[in-house]
Amino acid sequence: MVQHRTMLEVADNTGVKQLMVIQIYGGSKRRKGALGALLGCVVKRALPNTQFKKGDKVKTVLVRTRKEFRRSDGTYIRFSENAGVILENETSKNPIGTRIFGPIAREVKELGYAKIASLANHVV
Repeated sequence: MVQHRTMLEVADNTGVKQLMVIQIYGGSKRRKGALGALLGCVVKRALPNTQFKKGDKVKTVLVRTRKEFRRSDGTYIRFSENAGVILENETSKNPIGTRIFGPIAREVKELGYAKIASLANHVV
């Protein structure tokens, strides 16, 4: 679960290292985003000579959260960091990067981000 101004790690190979959440999509008064939430973020740290630089705005999907998430079968899942994947745009649901690092939650695939799930090395 993330909120406004939460810092995220980036789980893909776009060259961006750290993001800050500035918007959570899904309603005018939405305050928190869980796994699979669409977020508006700003780049805080990026590698040189990449297509993104500090201050760029990007759309991301949340794939890992430190806050535990309760599944419908009663089990809980949590990760060691908050991480997201940068998207081309919010309608296509395709990532810009060609690799996804680390595990992602099954809920991301169930929300229609099948391309992200297929690129990930482990779906939990």
